[in-house]
Amino acid sequence: MRVLVVDDEIKNAELTALAIGDAGHETAFVGGGREALDRLAKDRFDAVITDLRMKAPDGLALLADIRRQWPDTIVILMTAYASLETCRGAFRQGAYDYVQKEGEYHEELKLLIGRASRERELSDDNRRLTGTVDTLRKGVAPVRGDSPALRQARSLADKVAVTDSTVLLRGESGTGKDLFARTLHALSRRASGPWVKVNCGALPEALLESELFGHEKGAFTGAVRQKPGRFEDADGGTLFLDEIGELPTSLQVKLLQVIEEKTFTRVGGNQSVTVSVRLIAATNRDLEEMVRERTFREDLFFRLNVFPITLPPLRDRPGDIPFLVAHVLDRQGAPPDKVTPAAMAELERYTFPGNVRELEHTIERALILAGSDPIEPAHLAFSRPDQMREGAAWVPRIPLEGLSLEALERELILQALERASGNKSQAARLLGLTRRTLYSRMEKHGLRKPDEGEDAGDDTADEGREGA
Repeated sequence: MRVLVVDDEIKNAELTALAIGDAGHETAFVGGGREALDRLAKDRFDAVITDLRMKAPDGLALLADIRRQWPDTIVILMTAYASLETCRGAFRQGAYDYVQKEGEYHEELKLLIGRASRERELSDDNRRLTGTVDTLRKGVAPVRGDSPALRQARSLADKVAVTDSTVLLRGESGTGKDLFARTLHALSRRASGPWVKVNCGALPEALLESELFGHEKGAFTGAVRQKPGRFEDADGGTLFLDEIGELPTSLQVKLLQVIEEKTFTRVGGNQSVTVSVRLIAATNRDLEEMVRERTFREDLFFRLNVFPITLPPLRDRPGDIPFLVAHVLDRQGAPPDKVTPAAMAELERYTFPGNVRELEHTIERALILAGSDPIEPAHLAFSRPDQMREGAAWVPRIPLEGLSLEALERELILQALERASGNKSQAARLLGLTRRTLYSRMEKHGLRKPDEGEDAGDDTADEGREGA
């Protein structure tokens, strides 16, 4: 989120902005209400954190102006002199929350901004889904194409959507698992309920447990108030667990309990919480192999694999590429004949290891390069030009004397880290791994200590971005 901090004690404004920035948000700070209004008139901010007692306009007056001019902007008040009546007045005027400027209040602000960010994301997702429910109920497919494999996947989705059965979406990255999950929710009896998505590979284990199940006040440093988890957010609706294969084994037991008993306890708590949630999971991993390797619980696999749907890779449905290209062109406002026959032939020859997502990005880049001209083969900047339909992905040749697979893996990790200038998230993408898996393999090869913290320069998440 983009957050503006307002405090007439400018040093405190700067320190607060730095603390919020450390949590991954984009921040700016100003020294008073008038400056804040001027800044808001020029730039868009998702949230404003403002001191209550300032020279005019004070925090309450600033809150009133923001609610009148930018009603979607979240406002959180800070005060060292909170009274019950002042707080009531702030909430009546539309404040999101308030914190008292004492102790570790920066940690409380981080939690509030994090919660507000999740709620906004949830609201945006539900608004988009609500706008598409009627269309989806008329049978519009979530992923364009007419290949037999895709027709079968859509048919299975139509059958299971109206039930509360757990669905496991399987397929390579970029095949549309996210869109299928959203469609299953929109076609279900829970369509009017919340839609909540969690990427299981995006957070460290300790944070992921709190994200899923919530925590009680005092459960850990910085837990200054009770926080509901994503299971509670999804009560009455659908919870989508993306990259379920990345779920740590310690949390697999707790997830199994929720599936079987519909109850769980928050981190640091002992009181059971009961929820009614429809579960959809997705993975591009071989879960059966993970079960054999004892990195994924067999009982959890069987609970998730109630109704599997496999989404075919784009290389297995080349006849769908013209449909998909036409859809991307239409969405970008380009004419249907923008792609020349020669360029279309190149698109149909390419294997698209990134599937539908890579096709979308390829067309978007080509539109920029071509400008007002038709898209020619020269405008198609394929991510891996060796991946034409006649060729296979590059693999090293085994020398006559043989090789050490362990040594090869270690060397490839080192090369990826060198090319990514030490950025673990970027190195993981170069190797086709999630960041969690890269960390595990680095530990195996002695390149990282098990208790070593994450690098501040790394991305905070490797999002599962599914194609349309």
